[in-house]
Amino acid sequence: MNNPLIDTRDIKFVLYEILNIDSLTSHEKFSGFDHDTFEAAIDLIESISVNECYPHFADADKTGCSFNGADGSVTVPDSIKMPLKAYYDAGFIGIVESPEIGGMGLPKALGAAHGEFLSAAHQPLLMYSALAHGSMMLISNFGTEELKRVYVPKMMKGEWGGTMNLTEPQAGSDVGRLTAKAVKQPDGTYKITGQKIFISAGENDYYSNIVHPVLARIEGDPEGTKGISIFIVPKFIPDENGNPGKRNDVKCSGVEHKMGIKGCVTCTMNFGDDGNCEGYLLGKEREGMKIMFQMMNDFRMGTATQAQGVSSAAYLHAASYAKGRLQGTGLKDMANPAAPMVPIVEHPDVSRMLLWMKSYVDAQRMLIYNMYYNMDLAEVLTGDERKEAAGLVDFLVPICKAGCSDRNVLVTSEAMQIFGGYGFCSDYPIEQMMRNSKILCIFEGANGIQGMDLVMRKLIMNPGQLNYNVFKKKIQKAVDDAHSSGVDDSYIEPVERAVERLDEYVVRMKEWAGKFMFGQILSGATQFRKAIYMLAIAWMHIWSLSVAFPKMKSIVGDRKGSELKAMIAENREAAFYYSRVLTSRFYIKEEFPQFFGMIDGLFSDEWTALETSADAFPGTVEM
Repeated sequence: MNNPLIDTRDIKFVLYEILNIDSLTSHEKFSGFDHDTFEAAIDLIESISVNECYPHFADADKTGCSFNGADGSVTVPDSIKMPLKAYYDAGFIGIVESPEIGGMGLPKALGAAHGEFLSAAHQPLLMYSALAHGSMMLISNFGTEELKRVYVPKMMKGEWGGTMNLTEPQAGSDVGRLTAKAVKQPDGTYKITGQKIFISAGENDYYSNIVHPVLARIEGDPEGTKGISIFIVPKFIPDENGNPGKRNDVKCSGVEHKMGIKGCVTCTMNFGDDGNCEGYLLGKEREGMKIMFQMMNDFRMGTATQAQGVSSAAYLHAASYAKGRLQGTGLKDMANPAAPMVPIVEHPDVSRMLLWMKSYVDAQRMLIYNMYYNMDLAEVLTGDERKEAAGLVDFLVPICKAGCSDRNVLVTSEAMQIFGGYGFCSDYPIEQMMRNSKILCIFEGANGIQGMDLVMRKLIMNPGQLNYNVFKKKIQKAVDDAHSSGVDDSYIEPVERAVERLDEYVVRMKEWAGKFMFGQILSGATQFRKAIYMLAIAWMHIWSLSVAFPKMKSIVGDRKGSELKAMIAENREAAFYYSRVLTSRFYIKEEFPQFFGMIDGLFSDEWTALETSADAFPGTVEM
């Protein structure tokens, strides 16, 4: 299969050789699966992504969605509809969900591969299905039996879609300031009024009904997040047979004109303009944020997966281009103007750029899949083991969401650099990938918020710093394995030293918290989050070395120089493990040293951000 998106061999390396997901089949929850089942699932995921989704990627961006202001309808292009149908026909919406509600029940670690592949193939497409899935699971987990009966089967089949309605013009990251209102009716339903903005997939002509989870405040309830409830508001109110009935009082009043993800419509949604918008309470009153957080947290993990998919596709496109693009002469012929041109991959700086991209793509894949694998473990283990698995997931969510999305912007930029001027043009998909990447830093909690969440809720306020201690414990396990696998100490020592340095700063933050110096903590939150992301990537590379290095040695032996090059040119497995080892060596020795400068900056005690006022930024204009 001509797959320009993801190295499937690397997916299998992570799932089988790093995580050993085959071991999950020893637990009752996954006992119905075996290695062949997992292999078949990966093959199907790759086939649908490469053959059914990726061919429509460019057209969805060029065609975009069209809005009819007269009736508020939105038409999505066939380049969304056709691959979305293939997605549902394959049953992917329920790939990790229980067979009891119509899902496949596969491990979440394998579900991560599904998300990465589809994001690499057609990122905007995945947003429709992801929102439908998230809305469906809110109803499945918190809805009444009647809501589950009517909505879940239709959404699982792909007949009905879903959204996520939080943001209002005055209430973005500060959701507690929302003004959407719910008034209880004698029949137990609620009349909803208000406006929500930036609603992905809010209106479209693919689904016969669209299910809107809406955050609103019940009349009389307190201000702030504690007074928020959540409601299910369908576009069409189901009739007695569970089919779309009368049109509800909910309407798209406009769509955004965006830099990227143009195949996924972004709507302004008006609820109750005519005073007759019917909604149904989900869960209990005033538990809206608690319930919606399930979807928000899933989407933060999903954002990391989206970023990884786009990064992988950008890297592989750049690597493929670099092998075929002839430009300049080789190093040995630099002084010979008549020398033949060589592929640009042979130029040291291009090789460096490719290694830089690959070092993040490889490690992020491990980090994200490991996060989802620990979700699987938290479902099958008991006692302290379950607690540790859940704690690690909790800790990794903001690191992965923000770290991988930040890096995605840089990886797509570096990929464009390798393409040169061609990358800046629409001849190749790199410019589209780069335009699509930035939104991932913004939605599902802007990355600055992820840093604050990490240092406050996930670390300082976490009882006994369990999450952080589990994180360090796992790093130590990788270090021990690297030692026993024969990895050179020069690659291990920087990681050990980094953990010690990080510990010093965590102690300082705890001291500040005891003195209520939260300004100091929060002003450094993003820098700390970026530093710990780099450490997490280093952890993955040490772990990778502990597995890949001995396997490489078992194939290549002590070959060096031309003998080694000849073997990796002929032996695909030798080339794979060699590439993994080379990439980890690059990251730890040439990229990871930046970590220590970041930590030094945190210890500088300058805190200039705390001195700053609006007047410190002159030359501005009113906007």
